[in-house]
Amino acid sequence: MEEKESPKTVEKDTGKDIVQIRHKSPLTLPAPRELVVAVPPMRSNVNLSRIVRAAGCCGVRKIICCGNASVNSKIARETGTDLEIEQHRTLAPELLKKWKSNGWRLVGLEQTNDSCWLHEYAFPQKTLLVVGNERLGIEPEILRIMDDIVEIPMYGLPNSHNAATSAAIAMYEYCRQYPGEIV
Repeated sequence: MEEKESPKTVEKDTGKDIVQIRHKSPLTLPAPRELVVAVPPMRSNVNLSRIVRAAGCCGVRKIICCGNASVNSKIARETGTDLEIEQHRTLAPELLKKWKSNGWRLVGLEQTNDSCWLHEYAFPQKTLLVVGNERLGIEPEILRIMDDIVEIPMYGLPNSHNAATSAAIAMYEYCRQYPGEIV
């Protein structure tokens, strides 16, 4: 019979006990987040799976996934049925323009001469976040139709985070700006 791990209790210097809670139940949002993440063809199933896991943690309800990469359920973990993954062969400009015409702001996550720092950017509530490919970033034809381009400032080497880490940071920043009224 397998023993359950008991929670750890730590007494702080203030005398207050701190109890570690593993796998705390997620917060409930009153409505789905209006953030969609578009992922171009990825070279790595691991990166895509980590993006899916981060999206699930952030309460994102839709990912547009392109190419042949597949989600590894052991990495993506328990993202559940709330996250819809829409599969496309490529990330076509026409697809993004359709979202744009329906009132969504297209925000590219890329280092460019005209990008602004992520922590200074005010996300519109209806945002479609386009993440770049691991090696090539966002394709020029896609970059041209972005409404805004944001980048994560780098303070050391290497010059950028990988695609999954960058996507997670950007999703978290959106969530920080739109925490939602917790029910």
